[in-house]
Amino acid sequence: MRTDTAPTPTRLSDYTPPNFTIDSVYLDFVLDPTATRVKSRMQVTRRSSGALELDGEDITLKSVKIDGESLQRSRYRLTQNRLILENLPDSCTLEIETECNPKANSTLMGLYVSGGRFCTQCEAEGFRRITYYIDRPDAMSVFKVRIEADKKSYPYLLANGNCIDGGDLPGGKHYAIWEDPFKKPAYLFALVAGEFDLLEDSFTTMSGRHIPLTIYVDPGDAPRAEYAMDSLKRSMKWDEEAFGREYDLDRFMIVAVRDFNFGAMENKGLNIFNSALLLADAATATDMNFERIESVVAHEYFHNWTGNRITCRDWFQLCLKEGFTVFRDQEFSADMRGATVQRIKDVRALRARQFPEDAGPLAHPVRPSEYLKIDNFYTATIYEKGAELIRMLKTILGAETFRRGCDYYFDTLDGTASTVEQFVRCFEHVSGQNLTQFMRWYEQAGTPHIHIKKSGQNIEIKQKNKPTPGQPKKDHKVIPISWANISSTGQNSAEQLTLLDGPSISLLTEGTPSLFRNFSAPIVLHTDFNTKDYLRLMAHDTNGFNRWEAGQTIARNLLCHMTRAIQLGIIPAVDPALKSYTKALGDTLADDAFDPAYKALVLTPPTESEILQSLSDVDPIAIRLASRWLSRAIGEHLRNPLLRAYHELKADGPFSPSAEAAGRRALRNRALGLLAASKHAQAAPLAISQLGSATNMTNELSALITLTRLGGRRIDQSMEDFYEKWKNNPLVIDKWFAVGAARPGHNALDRVIGLTTHEAYNNSNPNRVRALIGTFAMNNPEGFHRYDGSGYDFFTDQIMDMDSRNPSVAARLLGAYEIWPKLDKARQRLIRDQLAKIIRAKPSKNVLEIATKIRG
Repeated sequence: MRTDTAPTPTRLSDYTPPNFTIDSVYLDFVLDPTATRVKSRMQVTRRSSGALELDGEDITLKSVKIDGESLQRSRYRLTQNRLILENLPDSCTLEIETECNPKANSTLMGLYVSGGRFCTQCEAEGFRRITYYIDRPDAMSVFKVRIEADKKSYPYLLANGNCIDGGDLPGGKHYAIWEDPFKKPAYLFALVAGEFDLLEDSFTTMSGRHIPLTIYVDPGDAPRAEYAMDSLKRSMKWDEEAFGREYDLDRFMIVAVRDFNFGAMENKGLNIFNSALLLADAATATDMNFERIESVVAHEYFHNWTGNRITCRDWFQLCLKEGFTVFRDQEFSADMRGATVQRIKDVRALRARQFPEDAGPLAHPVRPSEYLKIDNFYTATIYEKGAELIRMLKTILGAETFRRGCDYYFDTLDGTASTVEQFVRCFEHVSGQNLTQFMRWYEQAGTPHIHIKKSGQNIEIKQKNKPTPGQPKKDHKVIPISWANISSTGQNSAEQLTLLDGPSISLLTEGTPSLFRNFSAPIVLHTDFNTKDYLRLMAHDTNGFNRWEAGQTIARNLLCHMTRAIQLGIIPAVDPALKSYTKALGDTLADDAFDPAYKALVLTPPTESEILQSLSDVDPIAIRLASRWLSRAIGEHLRNPLLRAYHELKADGPFSPSAEAAGRRALRNRALGLLAASKHAQAAPLAISQLGSATNMTNELSALITLTRLGGRRIDQSMEDFYEKWKNNPLVIDKWFAVGAARPGHNALDRVIGLTTHEAYNNSNPNRVRALIGTFAMNNPEGFHRYDGSGYDFFTDQIMDMDSRNPSVAARLLGAYEIWPKLDKARQRLIRDQLAKIIRAKPSKNVLEIATKIRG
């Protein structure tokens, strides 16, 4: 819906509880693709004076009854998005009948049809598209749901909780009744109906309860859900052991759907997943897919306690459930895949996604103070930075006290809709510490910049908190610094923890200090260390993360220097650091003490996003050229060891998705990529051979990507052959579109435009749109950032087209423009013109909020 009036923001400072509670709700669905009838019967109780205001959107009101009496139109007010009932008794039964059209619901919010099946997505504000309700997280109620539908078309009828009744009805219909005994907000409601194949298993809880587990998938896909089932069982066991949390319902279900705005949804007892994050086998899924499935299955299951049993009072507290749950899934992944490797991956993701957000026009606190559309705040700041805050809390308090604080939180706030303050007070209670200053992490946007200056054995550490939109001045945060000394002989001192809670602090050190070990705080670090200091850390630091970080710092400096040189059109003198850096990489590659997954990460330079954040007034194409230069240099200096590693790591046995096997494939494919970057004579033949002989998607896709980077006429045929092989598998074709979107070259934009008319492109499917349009904007600077602005013209047209169908997805894609303040002046003007064009078009509230904030 478009409007000519300026939308009114929702503000945290305006929070008041609803005037009524909904003590119980009974929903009766008669499913029809174009005309679904929904009858709700709610027991409501007054808590304060005023009207009962119910949210509703894109639904047709059929009738309203109070205590069995039908209301005439004059006894209620119906606005564009509200049903308002005045002069209600203090307690009554409210019955409402509505009708909706799921098949026409292209927003994929509320009740919609995907692949001939009914599905719901109610977080954050989708339930109002199903029936009139107090659609906010602090309105918690007990739900009972009856579903009626044609039995042949929809043999499975699913909802939250436990199935208590069901059976056949006249006319070829059937019904099922589900009851969830736990109070929940409407955003956790779920309904699914359709034909599925089932994968069934069970789990025995720590108290001995037998829990049936069922995953519902498209017919024929059940074998591809086996890894997800295994991940679920490991998640349930881990949560019992790590946090003492046992599953509470009598069964647990997961459903895979193809059309889904998000990754997955933690609906109580009935998780709904984007099929891309649930289905995997060796032939069609990469190691990254397996890893993501493991992580997301765990994440959604962990929400049962951190999100469902304890939910958020209002959407400003979103980080309460998401930050805590991301932290929990990261800890789970660390135990499954290795703590150091997982920590490096988490920090790379944080720097690539959240740091640019914190440094740009979309910066917002982990707990925002206002919004136009809450859909726009499912961000890296809420999720990933929110998780870093929980990690810092654990670091500051210690693991044992942190666990006691978690237990106290679960015990005292179970069944409530809570706030960040209540959460933090739980840790104050068990620790006796005052965490008032720690709350600034939740309240202030921006990434702290830490400046280190050495003077003899003394180092001075200063924190600076830069202005962000709406927050020109910042108070100092409390910043945990885990550190140790590395002597000239390579000896590591005992690790210490120091809290920086003011503008500066001094430390007495010997040798080279290893600071912020394991990334003990989400900061940007500036030091006056020289290359020799970093090489010492690369060689001797016993903390695997900081050892990797030392190499990243050298590489970052080299890349920034080369980017500037390219942009200025000069050829810089050879930096001595390059030879020392590549030698250190070679030493790591040859050291059997490190596992292959770690070596692969060490051999991977910083992301282009990191380099962009380190510079200003920069040409993004120059960053891409600098990245190619460094990869070529690494490949040339390590040519023989890389070639040897590639051959030695070949696996002839059956595929395994284990962390160890994935690490070996990661290092082997990284070696191939570096050989290709250096134009090694064997790179193309090896990639062609690997593409033809690969028995798993990790190796097949890696070979295809390598060939796109090598270029030449062979790549067009390779792309076509790959498509013909996999054209009937939507998830693999998503990968194919992403590879096509990222293909480099002067005609990159023309290729992407051509792909929008490809027979397999569907501009209504979020996965397909993200694969093509999202990948193009984020990973193809030569096409997206063309000097003439044509890449931006194309992208803006795609955003506006998507906004007409799915504003949520359109707004998320639009975030690609947030980097404009870092770019050169010409591109800044071009992007600001595009944002002005979007705003003039009177877009959805989702897109309007993002466009106006980015433009500033």
